[in-house]
Formats: sequence, C-alpha cells, structure tokens
Amino acid sequence: MSCGGVSSSPTPGWRPRSGADVSKATDEEIEAAMLALLAARGEGRTIGPMDVARAIGGDRPEGWGPLMQPVRRVAVRLMKEGRVAILRKGRPVDPDDFRGVYRLAPPPGR
Repeated sequence: MSCGGVSSSPTPGWRPRSGADVSKATDEEIEAAMLALLAARGEGRTIGPMDVARAIGGDRPEGWGPLMQPVRRVAVRLMKEGRVAILRKGRPVDPDDFRGVYRLAPPPGR
C-alpha cells in the first residue's frame, strides 16, 4: 500500500491492518506506522496525518476516518517526547493548542 508516495511496508512491530479490526488500532501501532512513514519519506520531508491513518485503515474513508483523532493524539504525545514535530504552515505548533491542517516531520536536529 502507498500513501502520498510513501511506501507503507511493514517495519518491526507494525503491519497494516485490514477489515473490521482497523478501529482497534493501538497507539503503539499508530506510533510505529507514523515513525516508519516519516523514516521512509526522508530528511526534510513531511507526512500528513491522513497518510498515517490510510497506512493502517486503507484507502476507504470508513477505514481511515475513525483513526484521525487517534493519529493526532499519538502525534501530540510524540511531539512532547521530542520524537516528531507537528507543523502548521511550516512552523512548529504548541502541541496542546493547535487547530486546522497540520503536517508531521522528524524533530529538528534529526
């Protein structure tokens, strides 16, 4: 499966889900998918939260749609841990207070 030109091939601890069990994706699975997609995208490149949700839930909205809030929750936690950056209009956001369209990137210095 490919999301936005990023291969979503499995990495240790993560594999794409299929069928009805998609809504039961754990934070650990979302984290693994997010970090794998960021690594595959390469330095200086970003991914969207939908890329992460689609890598787990597939291309149909009923698969990836319910994952958007869990993806955001995991992104916020990882930003607070210094493992990802959340960007809006190319600038880092306050993880506790941001709205609208955002992108995910490796943290500065990585």
